Formats: sequence, C-alpha cells, structure tokens
Amino acid sequence: MASATSGTTLNALLLPCSTVGRLGRTLATTSGRKSFSLLSLSPELVYRCGRRWKNVTAARKLIVRAARTESKGVSLGSRAPNFELEEPLTGNMWTLEDFESYPALLVMFICNHCPFVKHLKKDIAKLTDFYTKKGLGVVAISSNSEITHPQDGPIFMAEDARLFNYSFPYLYDRTQDVARDYGAVCTPEFYLFKKDGRRPFELVYHGQFDDSRPSNNVPVTGRDLSLAIDRVLSGQPIPPNQKPSVGCSIKWHPAGKV
Repeated sequence: MASATSGTTLNALLLPCSTVGRLGRTLATTSGRKSFSLLSLSPELVYRCGRRWKNVTAARKLIVRAARTESKGVSLGSRAPNFELEEPLTGNMWTLEDFESYPALLVMFICNHCPFVKHLKKDIAKLTDFYTKKGLGVVAISSNSEITHPQDGPIFMAEDARLFNYSFPYLYDRTQDVARDYGAVCTPEFYLFKKDGRRPFELVYHGQFDDSRPSNNVPVTGRDLSLAIDRVLSGQPIPPNQKPSVGCSIKWHPAGKV
C-alpha cells in the first residue's frame, strides 16, 4: 500500500496542473492501474499545482539542505525587538505592543515541515494553552522561505493553526527581518521575556523545550521551558545555564528573492 501511494504522488506530480486542479477527477497510477481520488492526496500536492506553481518549479532547481542547528548568539537581558506581522489564519496584524499588558511573553520560531517541530507540536499546543490561562503572552513566528519550502507558507500555516488548535497567533515573517532581529537560526527556537513595569520586555530564557528529540526515545515533557515559565510568572530568577534549542536551520530566501 505504501508503494502504491508513493507512486500516486509521483505520477500526479507529472500531470498538468489543470488536471490535478479539477476537484472530483481521479488520478491514475502505473502501479496496479489503481485510481485515487484527489481528496486522498496531500494538501501540499494540491498546493503545488495551484497559483504558486511557478515558485515551486523554481524551488526544485535549488539545492536546499536542512542542517541540525543549535540556538545561539542572543544575550540574556536583551530587549525584545518589535515586529509587525500578519496572522494567516485571520488576516490580523500583530505587533509587540499587543502583548504589553502581559507579565511575560514567549516568542517561538517554528514552522510546518521541520521534524524537530513536528515532534513537539502537540505538546507545544498543550503547554502554551496551559500557561496562557495563567497569564503568559505567547506568539509563534514562521520565517522560513516559501520559495524553497512552500509547505511553510501562509496557506499551510493557517491549516496548522486550525489542526492543532493553537491558542496563540501564528505569524508569517515574509521578509525574514524579524528572525534576523531576534537572532533566530533554527526551528524550534524559544525566547522567554519578562515585563518589569513600563520597561521593555527583557530576555530571561533562550533555551530548549526539553531533552526530547526525534528518534532519541526521550519522552516529551516540556520540562525546561515550563520550569522557566513557572519561575518568571512567580517572580523568581531563571538560572543562566540554559541548554540551547536544537532543530532545523531556518530556510533563508535565495539571494535576491523575497
């Protein structure tokens, strides 16, 4: 069955976009002469045959390598850079000022496709839902290039937000300027800021979710991040010896393309 499905996807990619784009049509495969409904295909395949097909075709010519990367280079005590980004799910614009009333703010750089993020998605949704009810401000940002990784673009971001019922806005950093301002280099990457009266948000935690990684057989607990959040919400200091987050490198735009 797995090989037949793989054959379906492969052959479907060779068909004209107009053929794939007609709902209700079926796609024939050379493996067993079986037919599969368009509705059984992945959203990514349908998306690839949509209005952004030219971008995807160009992306195939690029050599893209996903590298295991650690978060780094951001000093504790630094101030949260401002941002103004759109939430694909609602079309709303969000800025840092929208979170000024919160005692603490968690900024997460995530995406759709990264296996390190996929490994944590359900638990990220649970943890953030728990702490938003305790007064934590939360926002997630995707900065990956939709030119090289269309599955990380706004359409699929909205689908992810619905699927996992995110209790936080999931924003798209189309220019990647916000990732650069924050010094983000990987997904997932977590920044926890605290608020002190009218002073700007101050970075107190820049570390991992927990020790779990895809295929290392360590249970996902969210221990490191949750301990940091507990401390900041209760006014306790957070130890500076923080383990860096580990994930896929952010997928930067090809030179000269945005």
